[in-house]
Amino acid sequence: MSQEGKNLSRRDFLKTTGIATGTLVGGGIIGGLIGYKTNKKSKPSNNANNTMGHDEHSGIPARMFFMSQTDFQVLSNATERIFPKDDLGAGAIDLGVPYFIDRQLAGNYGSNSREYMKGPFAVGAPTQGYQSHLNRAEIFTQGIIALEKESKKRYKKGFSDLSEKQMDEVLTAFQKDEVKIPGASSAMFFGLLRSATLEGAYSDPMYGGNKNLEGWKMKGFPGHQMAYISEIEKDEFKKYEPKSLGSI
Repeated sequence: MSQEGKNLSRRDFLKTTGIATGTLVGGGIIGGLIGYKTNKKSKPSNNANNTMGHDEHSGIPARMFFMSQTDFQVLSNATERIFPKDDLGAGAIDLGVPYFIDRQLAGNYGSNSREYMKGPFAVGAPTQGYQSHLNRAEIFTQGIIALEKESKKRYKKGFSDLSEKQMDEVLTAFQKDEVKIPGASSAMFFGLLRSATLEGAYSDPMYGGNKNLEGWKMKGFPGHQMAYISEIEKDEFKKYEPKSLGSI
């Protein structure tokens, strides 16, 4: 993709997600699990070992839901294709989005504990929203497995070993509901994945995403200021450095 195309893509993305993020950046979002700082890297390694503990020296956060490093790699690379890093700002991985999602799936969001989850279950219209007997954690699990399976079916390689173009083709197939997932639709999984990616990029950093407030800085969002009373009646424009709830 050309440099000009990348700039246009990120600008268009930030514009079209402005309405959605308006309900997210305030911090009142899914789950309520407080995360840790994440390591900054462009792509996860291919080490299949589990990393469930927290290494205080390396700064690598602990995972709470994904037991497999391979599955976590798939999640990480999928979020990065949805919210890619470019010259205008950090991508999903550098923002800590994969760890944000991991923590949310381990909590109330993943278990749908505050929602009605009993039958009868029937295939609903696309406008009816969530219509599955599976909770979000189960749908993410099935979706990650399906991403890996579909990648091997198409390209004889795992999802994390694909080129960016190939990853986009697989994700587009999910978005168009062209892939079968037990108990849910691939379009439903993609919708949940995209929403969770945006939430991780723009939520308050205390939840594990939006590392170093970079998501808010790209939006020019001031975060949680104590007050504006000393500036509100002044004519000149005042730019605030964003603040997290954890820093107040």
